[in-house]
Amino acid sequence: MELQDTPEEWQVVATTTPFQGNKTSVRTDDVVMPGGTVARRDYQVHPGSVAVVALDERDRVLVLKQYRHPVRMKLWEIPAGLLDVPGENPLHAAERELYEEAHVKAEDWRVLTDVYTTPGGCDEAVRIFLARDLSAAEGERFEVAEEEADMELARVPLDDLVRGALAGELHNNCLVVGVLSLAAARAVEGGVDTLRPATSPWPARPFEA
Repeated sequence: MELQDTPEEWQVVATTTPFQGNKTSVRTDDVVMPGGTVARRDYQVHPGSVAVVALDERDRVLVLKQYRHPVRMKLWEIPAGLLDVPGENPLHAAERELYEEAHVKAEDWRVLTDVYTTPGGCDEAVRIFLARDLSAAEGERFEVAEEEADMELARVPLDDLVRGALAGELHNNCLVVGVLSLAAARAVEGGVDTLRPATSPWPARPFEA
């Protein structure tokens, strides 16, 4: 048994897009199932995202607290954002989000993990980076608006975030996956040096170097 996800695409006999939003849409596909039956599947079409576990020299992670209307909560999160341009280099997008949301830059970048957030109902793919050797970004801060105008910014010890995730106190997908992935990476022989380079291929969202 090969423990690896594999590409596969079942036959689609009909498809419609009942909703088209600014960044995402909803698609309805009629898919041929094993045995020949056809089942209808509705799912969100998403451009993809990047997220950043930014770790400072004191083993603290840069986190943001932001209101998320669909769940009616203010969630602690890591810097993250959409891949706004098809084929956009995810590292460049991650650098942009770290600058815009925290006014921070990093010299050392690695890929922590790649995930599909909710593959049963959305095709969103997220690449989560580890960023180290942090410093303040040059120039003026990015002008925020809407939910981001109310964001709180903090640096929290990694161990506290791991505890909060396992205790059910922190719920943001990228934060939970990111901090637990970092803790797991540090626990294996070789530590974070075994992580993939920041420019590693990403089949879910192919990009140009």
